[in-house]
Order: sequence, then structure tokens, then C-alpha cells
Amino acid sequence: MRRADRLFQIIQVLRRSSKPVTAEAVATELETSKRSIYRDIATLMAQRVPIRGEAGIGYVLDGGFDMPPLMLTSDEVEAAVLGAQWVAGRGDPALARAARDLIAKIAATVPEKLRPVVLEPAVATPPAWKHEVDTLDMSRVRAWIHAGRKLRLHYADEQGRETQRVIWPCLVGYRETTRLLVGWCETRDDFRTFRTDRVIEAEFLDDRYPGRPAVLRARWFALMEARRCEYESRTQ
Repeated sequence: MRRADRLFQIIQVLRRSSKPVTAEAVATELETSKRSIYRDIATLMAQRVPIRGEAGIGYVLDGGFDMPPLMLTSDEVEAAVLGAQWVAGRGDPALARAARDLIAKIAATVPEKLRPVVLEPAVATPPAWKHEVDTLDMSRVRAWIHAGRKLRLHYADEQGRETQRVIWPCLVGYRETTRLLVGWCETRDDFRTFRTDRVIEAEFLDDRYPGRPAVLRARWFALMEARRCEYESRTQ
């Protein structure tokens, strides 16, 4: 790897971590020596890249540091294209359109040498199977999640039993042919998931739920991780 590329990758490694990253960890990921990483970090600091830390403790990149847009590697371009392909074939109409636009924008702005990676990708997602039809306006659902507002759902479960629920939506999960709306259910006083194609009717309420959507999502992810660990401990 050229030194210029390595300097860029060091910034990327630090950018993606919220905790101090040791030179050893960076060296392992970039397949080089700690000595080289120490020299490179000193060079970046001398160039006024806002890196804080010291040897043996780790380094962090201060927030707000920006780099020229779309300084992407070939692997990063392919990763973006692969993800956009999946969304284009399986996302709701607004996201699918945005994914196609994203691929076009990447192709128009990356350097010429990377354009074939976008236009003639070596990666692809499998053909999409028949999707269940959403009965929700998913663009509006995402807006309500961002705003931290409540939804009232008229919902039918897999046996066709209908219930009314007021939920605090925090996440839309995408499966191969269906989508799941994750939220805190006021009726069950717990997290619940609802298939979007089984929602009979939805009322978009003006009421905000307490706390931030990101905090609610973090609680749900922690719960899922705890359940995963519990399952693995029982099956070992």
C-alpha cells in the first residue's frame, strides 16, 4: 500500500470508531508495522489533522473533520454499489428510487478509473422475489421515526386477529420479501415488531414519545443482543 493511501486509511479507521484505537490495532488492519503507524500519525498531526492520543493508549479523530467528497477506494465503491443494488430491488419505492439515483451520482463523480466498478460491477444481489405489498406510507413512517412521533396501528397478526396498538416507532427492518416496523408498544409495555404488509390502517399522531429515537433503538439492539447471547448459552 502506498503511504498516501495508508494515511487516508488511518483516518478512515479512526473515523469509524467512537473509542481510542491503538496503533497496534491500526497496524493489524492495514497489515503494516506499529512503527510505520506511529510515523504516519505524527505526519497527519503535523498536517493539522485533529488526532488526539498517545502511544499505548490509543488515538481518536475529533468530530467535525472533513475530507474531500468521494475519495473512495475500489472496494468502498463496490460496497456502496452492492448495497444500493439491494435497496433498489427490495426497498420501498422512495428508497429504491434514491438507491438508483445514488448509483448514478457515484458513477458521475468518481474518478474515471473507478467508473467501470460502478457501471460494470463484479458484485450483484440475487433477483428479488415477490414482495408483500406495504399498506403503510414508508416514507412517512421514516419521517415519523426521525421525529420521534407515535403511530396508532390497526394490525392483524398471522392468524388474522386484529388489534389496535399505539407504538413508538424506532426502526424499519428489511427482509428478503417483507419489512418489519420495530417499536415500543404501549399496550404490551415492551418492544414489538409489526409486519408492514399486515397493517390494516395507520394513524400518524402528533404526539412525541419520551426520549430520542436513537436511544430507543439502542435499547432494542441491546435487548436483541442479550437474547442472542442467552440463546447461544442454552444451545452450547
